[in-house]
Amino acid sequence: MSEITFAKQDDGRHGRYTARIQGIDAEGELTFTHRGPGVISADHTGVPDEIGDRGVGKALLDHMLADARANGFRIIPVCPFIRAQYARHPEWAELFTIKPGEAP
Repeated sequence: MSEITFAKQDDGRHGRYTARIQGIDAEGELTFTHRGPGVISADHTGVPDEIGDRGVGKALLDHMLADARANGFRIIPVCPFIRAQYARHPEWAELFTIKPGEAP
């Protein structure tokens, strides 16, 4: 698989993580909203067809989880993709505001 590079944009209220694969003019994104001190909601994950089926969505999630660990925030899983992945990985519970399988 080609290397995925990440970036983060954050205006203090909303933000997004982006992922790109070298040589392809498309980017995946995971959008978020600040919900209070130390809490964000993961709102939407989108991966265009040009980079689909390459693990970009999961890589974006892993990148967000690493950022949460490094910077001490917790996540409200609004995005259906994020909720589904979290349901498969209850070991991430310390990074989320709800238990796996609960509605946000």
